[in-house]
Amino acid sequence: MLKIRQLYLEIFTDRDFYRQMLKLSLPVMLQNFISAFLNMIDTVMVGKLGETEIAAVGIANQYFFFFMMFMIGLSAGCGVFIAQFWGKRDSRNIKRILGIGLGTSVMVSLLFMVLGWLIPDGIMALFNNDPRVIRLGAGYLKIVLVSYLFTGITIIYNFSLRSLGITVEPMLISGLAVICNAFFNYVFIFGKMGAPAMGVEGAALATVIARVMEAGVLTAVVYKGKSALAASFKELTDLSLEFIKKSYRTIFPVLLNDICWGLGTMVYAAVYGRMGAQAVAAVQICNTTSNLFMVAIFGISSAAAVMLGQRIGAGEYELSRDYARRFCILAIILGIILGLLLAAASPWILNMFNLSMAARHYSQIILYLISALFFIRIFDIVLIVGILRGGGDVRQALLIEGFTMWGIGVPLTILGAFVFKLPIYAVYALALLEEVVKGIIGTMRLKSGRWINNVTHGMEV
Repeated sequence: MLKIRQLYLEIFTDRDFYRQMLKLSLPVMLQNFISAFLNMIDTVMVGKLGETEIAAVGIANQYFFFFMMFMIGLSAGCGVFIAQFWGKRDSRNIKRILGIGLGTSVMVSLLFMVLGWLIPDGIMALFNNDPRVIRLGAGYLKIVLVSYLFTGITIIYNFSLRSLGITVEPMLISGLAVICNAFFNYVFIFGKMGAPAMGVEGAALATVIARVMEAGVLTAVVYKGKSALAASFKELTDLSLEFIKKSYRTIFPVLLNDICWGLGTMVYAAVYGRMGAQAVAAVQICNTTSNLFMVAIFGISSAAAVMLGQRIGAGEYELSRDYARRFCILAIILGIILGLLLAAASPWILNMFNLSMAARHYSQIILYLISALFFIRIFDIVLIVGILRGGGDVRQALLIEGFTMWGIGVPLTILGAFVFKLPIYAVYALALLEEVVKGIIGTMRLKSGRWINNVTHGMEV
């Protein structure tokens, strides 16, 4: 009893910790909720057209998902530096890192756009062999590609602002983007207000309009506010080869981590796609729904990365260890609560979709599986994305993520689907086993104390 009281006093009574965490995490939670809600709106609106249309958009968005993993990895890698440099109040190097991020983002976005424009049918065929799904998805992809460049710029600025502790403005701008997207979805998908009924291509056009608006407004806010990110072209390009090389020693493992994770998720999608339109629709709906319940934890993991990075940049290593312990305990508690809520709400959520009995049955079982392991998934996100990355332990985070996904999750999923011919919910359960192993290995790394790494040491002034 005494130990429980001591733990409570140690974890839950530090007002400064929770004040800073909530200041950073609440706007990010709302922003992620907005993004997840946008995906839910897209899925529901497209779902009114039928299961084939859901499958087409879901599969086409796997290409965008891989692009997003690249952008998020790049932005998170830059964010490790920006948070630690901000702990030292080194604005000059913050602008240099931002220049590396923006330059890389533009080049990668253009590469994805060109590749997607040249072979949209080939990209769709990687995940599904239904001719109608491929045709609809390719049409959607060729339009939505235009948004990639603007999305890349938005993500770089979002992560950079978060690393400085600025979270409210990006959240508000994302809210405007959601309203814009939902409105134009209604107009172009169903042909309202005199517009043609474009179906899935209307959803793509609405996304492009929203992304262009979001990038433009966010960039204007950055420069109007004159923050440490309001850099001139000269400041963004004030880079030496040695600085770029040192930067990418940290950025590249984070980038590779998210690419490997994205590729693994694409393999999962390809496996599910080969199991039929009902399986794809069930997984698409379940992933969209579970992401809606995970928005809170992305806010907390973002707060963990920023708070730990700034403390490590300031040389406060013991405080960083204390913060890490608190974030882990909070993740487990929140995961249990959200898992129970997801399980309770899942029947009502599925009523919003036009599903066959089989697809609904599969979806319900998968949502219950996700609910049962929700606390482990949330713990893993806080540990990998928040604590290890914020602590600069990016190589170990890469090894843990890569091993569990490619050594456990992907092989088991392939075996379950194609060798043992298991139903979709059983295959999905096999994929979830990677989360369990990831949590065990990650906990061992955290207890070792070797995850604290000040990446700004040796960087040029």
